[in-house]
This record gives sequence, structure tokens and C-alpha cells, in this order.
Amino acid sequence: MLLDIAVFDAYASGFEFANVNLPKNTLDYYVKHPKHPLRPGQYTDDTQMSLAIAELLVSKEEWTPLNIANKFVEVFKRDPREGYAHSFYKFLLSVNTGAEFLANIKPESEKSGAAMRATPLGVIHPIDQMWDMCRIQAQVTHNTPAGICSAIGAASLAHYFIYKLGPVADATDFVVSAMEHIGFTHTGWEDAFDKKKVGVRGMDIVHAALTAIQKNCFTSELLRYCVNMTGDVDTVAAIAAGAASNSEEYIQDLPENLILGLENETYGRDYIVRLDESLMKLAKKT
Repeated sequence: MLLDIAVFDAYASGFEFANVNLPKNTLDYYVKHPKHPLRPGQYTDDTQMSLAIAELLVSKEEWTPLNIANKFVEVFKRDPREGYAHSFYKFLLSVNTGAEFLANIKPESEKSGAAMRATPLGVIHPIDQMWDMCRIQAQVTHNTPAGICSAIGAASLAHYFIYKLGPVADATDFVVSAMEHIGFTHTGWEDAFDKKKVGVRGMDIVHAALTAIQKNCFTSELLRYCVNMTGDVDTVAAIAAGAASNSEEYIQDLPENLILGLENETYGRDYIVRLDESLMKLAKKT
């Protein structure tokens, strides 16, 4: 799961909000974004923060805002990279501990930050425990109804496929039901995603990921579809990847050149594979 998230994220990031002078979306190689400093094959904040959530889950430390914030700071400081929203990147540079993080963060956003990192929580069972843990992590940075709801939507989507709860065709109903069960509404959600470009709101991202999941059955097609949506495509792709990688209906045909081309420094491909194995063992033990 984590490996697919990283590959989808790294590939799609080359196309994020970029609509000029880009090569074709062929999956033949990683694309250098015309403005971003990341190298082709480097993953972004979507993956790095997902790794933070996964590491904390595997460590089995107490699931508290302070421990979550400590982990966010730790994974950024050990491997600083751009790719975060500019203001949050500067914020991470300015803090050194989770306590500083919590004391200075303004958790009022409805954007996709809490959703983009929520997929690893899909391994948690029972689902009401997953919802509680997802809410806690979302509130650290996105303590708004939309921020929390989008995170729970992303985690519920992964949970649905990890635990084989039904066919792809019913995934959207399951996610919407989960959101409603915890007291959130999706009124107008069908119109939240402009099919010409995916925005940065968390709910838009989750809806776009669900749309992509429903319209494809090969992981390669799914990645190309997410990129073709245009807009905040790396976040859509990362959330969709985490779900599809656990689907029995999806043909897992992610191109080997993208897997091998993913960055492989200290916290790159090999590390992600090892962490992925540890994370998925949490699901098998429930």
C-alpha cells in the first residue's frame, strides 16, 4: 500500500497544477515539474506524512496529538523536502518539537492535508476506533468539520478494501455512510469536484479519488486517470492508490520502471517496503 502511494504521488506530482510544456502522461518515466524543485521520482508531503502516520501506528505508542505532532516534526527534520504548501513548509522549518508544533499551529484549514495522510489508518479495526484515531490526527492540523470528514473518508476508503467489505461498485456508498454515521453531511458533495480540475479542499480530493476508483480496474489506468483530472492530482492519486492496492478487483500492473525509479535513499523505496510490511501486519492481527 505505502509503496503504491509513494509511486502514485511521485509520478503525479510532476503534473500537479501544471498545464503547460508537460510531456504526455504515458507512465514511461517520472516527469520533472516545471516549477517545483523535487527531482523526478521524489515523493511529496502526501507520502512523507503518510509515513509519519504509519510509523506511529507500527510503534504502538499512545495515539495522542503530542505524539502525532512529534512524529510529523521528526519525519520532516530527518528528510527535509519541499512539496508541502509553502506556509506549512515554513512552519515546519520553524518548529523543533511536537509541543512547539501544537503551540503554534492554526488548525483551521479545510484543505486536504489531513486526508492525504489518513490512508494508513485504514488498517485499524474496529472501524469506530479507526474513526476516533482519524479524527484525532486530523484535529492536529485541520480541526474543521470538512477537514475531519475528508480524513475519515480517505481512511474509510482504504479500510473498505483492506478488509474486503464489498465490491468496488459499492465503495462510494460505504464511504458516504461512514461520513454520515459520524455526524457529517455530504450535501452538495456531488458538485464539490469540478471535473476540469481538482481543487485543494479535502472533500473535493476524496470525491475525486472515489470517482477515479470507480472508473478504472487497472492500477496503471488509475494513475493516468488521476493525472488527467488536472489540479491537485498527486493527492488524489495517493489516496486512490492506497485503496486500489488492496482491491481484489484491480489488476495490479503498476509499471516496473516507476517502481524502480522511485527515490531510494534512506527513507525511499526499500524503507517504504519494509514499513509497508509492518503496517499491514496490524490489519492481519485484528
